[in-house]
Amino acid sequence: MIKKGEIIKLEIVDYAFVGKGIAKLNIEDRDYIVFVQHGIKGQIANVKITKKKPNYSEGTITEIIQHSPLEKTTKYQPISGAPYINLPIEEQKKMKLQVTKEVFTKIGKIKDIDSLFDQWISSPSNYHYRNKMEYSFSSIGYNLEKQVVEDDVFNLGFKRKGTWWMVENLDADSGLFDQELDTKLFLIRNHLYQTGLPAWHPPKKEGFFRHLVVRKSFSNNQLLFNLVTSSKSLNKFDLPAFGNYLKEILGERLAGLIHTTNDDVADREKLDKGSSKLITGNSTIKETINGLNFEISMQSFFQTNPLCAEKLYQKVIDYLLESEIPKDQIIMDLFCGTGTIGQLIAKHTNNKVVGVDIVASSIENAKKNVLENSQKNNLSELTFICADVGKFLLNNPEYQNKIHSIVIDPPRAGIAPKTLRKVIRLNAKVIVYVSCNPGTQARDLTTLHEMGYELQKFSLVDQFPHTSHIESIMLFKKLLVETV
Repeated sequence: MIKKGEIIKLEIVDYAFVGKGIAKLNIEDRDYIVFVQHGIKGQIANVKITKKKPNYSEGTITEIIQHSPLEKTTKYQPISGAPYINLPIEEQKKMKLQVTKEVFTKIGKIKDIDSLFDQWISSPSNYHYRNKMEYSFSSIGYNLEKQVVEDDVFNLGFKRKGTWWMVENLDADSGLFDQELDTKLFLIRNHLYQTGLPAWHPPKKEGFFRHLVVRKSFSNNQLLFNLVTSSKSLNKFDLPAFGNYLKEILGERLAGLIHTTNDDVADREKLDKGSSKLITGNSTIKETINGLNFEISMQSFFQTNPLCAEKLYQKVIDYLLESEIPKDQIIMDLFCGTGTIGQLIAKHTNNKVVGVDIVASSIENAKKNVLENSQKNNLSELTFICADVGKFLLNNPEYQNKIHSIVIDPPRAGIAPKTLRKVIRLNAKVIVYVSCNPGTQARDLTTLHEMGYELQKFSLVDQFPHTSHIESIMLFKKLLVETV
């Protein structure tokens, strides 16, 4: 019997949900399943067992012995955030279709899955599609060329797969974010190294440079930076000089530089903690989606792939407009973020739209965006409210039976069961459920069905090529209950 920590040679024979490959061992005359993180069908690899259960185990690849015949070599530097970049996009599509339909069938109990599937929506671009990237500093690095761990270094790039303390330098285009910045990141790393201030040491929880977070505007082709450091030795670092250096290497593409102080021991960017200060330029960038302009701050949620988001939002609107919505009925946009969906709905309908989100900065940006966009589009029937979705619905019973349609787009963790029930009790005739985590969406299918909503159709949106992530849009309609 295999043991936790053991390294065994396995062949990946199929795919499972959330980015895992399936390998099988014959133990006691039965198939014993090993789920291998980011395993690709056809690979033969040495796998370290990280979790051991009676019926299955989980593991991570320590060495690829033989690549899958499906894989193709690319010109991009491999990074942990793009585990399938060597898998052709059509093969990625097959994988995502298979595993998503399986999770809806097994967890969501959908029997006629193929008859309900509406459309596969591809990303307009398979490379350089992201509008936000977080680079990490670490004084513990992994040298890709020598394939060794190095201590007391100054690394800037991405965490090595399976670690939280070790960073691989990004020295070339990763294929996911901005090509120019990726190829110039080594210049930024060298510039900051020359200050003599250390990179963060995660195990020791000490150091100065922690993260470099960058947002990109595709419509303006500009970059907004947030440098996250500890407060120790801050008086030794010339922030304006760093801003000038970014201007020197990026020119007009630099939208602004923000500095955030983070002394929290957790090794995350934690933009919601510590103090932030604008060093140069602007603290926001602007993006255009479906003819509407959006102002985006560092903290605001905004779709990571804006060009693909246009297609996603259009599908949401198409689903809403399949039903005729009376003028006196309300459309609600829950977990609205910066209000992108709400504004697009208001642009395409004559109904009052109410957006709700708990993040104050997102609601503030949403209100600013409405003022700007109202000059070109009639968005007078649009209201944004900062509140917890569950509490808001509980404290505003006046919306009962006045809501025709609801759009819900919860975070990756999904919508809390109690909140979902409160949403359902609003008695809307139509619910369009957008999810970046089909696993939690599948879980909610049972609740929606039990409380009177029937799934009409669903579409899948490939917002994140080269990852295991997929976005799902489901259209639900309330069943009419006959009274005697």
